[in-house]
Amino acid sequence: MKAILIGNRERFEKFYPHTAFADTVEKFYLSMEEVTQGIPAEARDAQFLAADAIARVPADLMALLPDLKIIHSEGVAYNGIDCAAAAERGIYVCNNRGVNADAVAEQTILLMLGLLRSVTAGDAAVRAGQQIQRKEYMMVNGITELGECRIGLIGFGDIAKAVAKRLVPFGCEVFYNASHRKNEELEAEYGVKWMEREEMLKSCDIISIHVPVTPDTTGMVNETFLKTMRPNALLINTARGEIVDNAALKKALMEGWIAGIGLDTVAPEPVAVDHPLLHLLPDEPDMVDNDNSRKATRAATHMDDVDKKILFSPHIGGVTTGVFRKGHRNIWHAFEQVSKGERPANIVNGL
Repeated sequence: MKAILIGNRERFEKFYPHTAFADTVEKFYLSMEEVTQGIPAEARDAQFLAADAIARVPADLMALLPDLKIIHSEGVAYNGIDCAAAAERGIYVCNNRGVNADAVAEQTILLMLGLLRSVTAGDAAVRAGQQIQRKEYMMVNGITELGECRIGLIGFGDIAKAVAKRLVPFGCEVFYNASHRKNEELEAEYGVKWMEREEMLKSCDIISIHVPVTPDTTGMVNETFLKTMRPNALLINTARGEIVDNAALKKALMEGWIAGIGLDTVAPEPVAVDHPLLHLLPDEPDMVDNDNSRKATRAATHMDDVDKKILFSPHIGGVTTGVFRKGHRNIWHAFEQVSKGERPANIVNGL
């Protein structure tokens, strides 16, 4: 038996579970760049394929693998896999649903707190010798506690539920909107209330995105969405960058439709240095200057600009050691199930 593993070889090897079954499988490691050149001849009779969550597995690649039985995403996302083509051939497509819920929930809370406390501006001010000035500014302008906020969760899957569990102890009032309302028992379990989306956008202090990328959600956070939000509201996205219309979001921040953004995911990836969302404040040359001391001084002194709260993280919400350890165990267990003619868990292409 053979498996093709598309992505970072070091990561696949580090989290390899060393089960009796997995040790019998011949492994072929291909980077996301290498796989665009095709599949080596000696790997074309592979039965199993695992792919980085952002890797593309199109129909023409599957066509090179006549014995393929299962494609497994390394993560939760699978929008790079041609699920319809796989289904036509009876190939299971599976993901690691829920495996990163706790980790992404932590990242979501981090972004919320980081924005409310203006952590990047505060760090820059202290480094620039402007600690007292920054402190005085923040005391006068106010610091909102997370527990004072009404939080709106768009989507209510595994990650949103994990976020809700963490928000309730802060004292937040937590609302959700999803494709359908959950039962009262589930709402009570997570301490959440249902709210229509438009009402949520108009009334919540923080909107947090927790939906997958689909044709319906791509570009969902558009001008209409952002104009409906409150001017003092924050937007958090730890889902996927494709859900956000970048041009609309830049306009929303520049024109004050919303107060700030916390993004763990930005499209396209990798994020280039000239990405429009990286250049949102006036006098751009200073903000992108390589002189860190100059940037720190500007951040400390141009306080009104800095408090257009902006915080990025490098798409690390779901890439903790625990997530990868559990995820790779799931992958190899699914391969073993399929090898025995059993049905694997977390099938996403309807088979």
